Amino acid sequence: MNDITRHHTSARMSQLVVHNGIAYLAGQVGTAGASVTEQTNDILGKIDTLLAEAGTDKTRLLTAQIWLSDIGTQFAEMNAAWDAWVPEGYAPARWTGEAKLATPDFSVEIIVTAAV
Repeated sequence: MNDITRHHTSARMSQLVVHNGIAYLAGQVGTAGASVTEQTNDILGKIDTLLAEAGTDKTRLLTAQIWLSDIGTQFAEMNAAWDAWVPEGYAPARWTGEAKLATPDFSVEIIVTAAV
């Protein structure tokens, strides 16, 4: 039986769950009210920290799910930060969509999975 390890767990959710060699991250958001670039960079920093805690890094990403509050005006700005962060040759399977986020102050939310 494989163990399930949960990190930063509250009554509602865990920020990181590791099972069977896969790290599952909860949706990460940046500083509320900041620019799309600042929010994206903040999120990517949080992802780096959580991946390191799981014993992995962004070169082992499997999937990324990105939500934008307004894909029409934010897609290019978010992509510029994302493209600067993802190492060449290590891009995960990715999808991006538009959604209302937890509060109107959030423009970006990113969810990733990675091999450990």
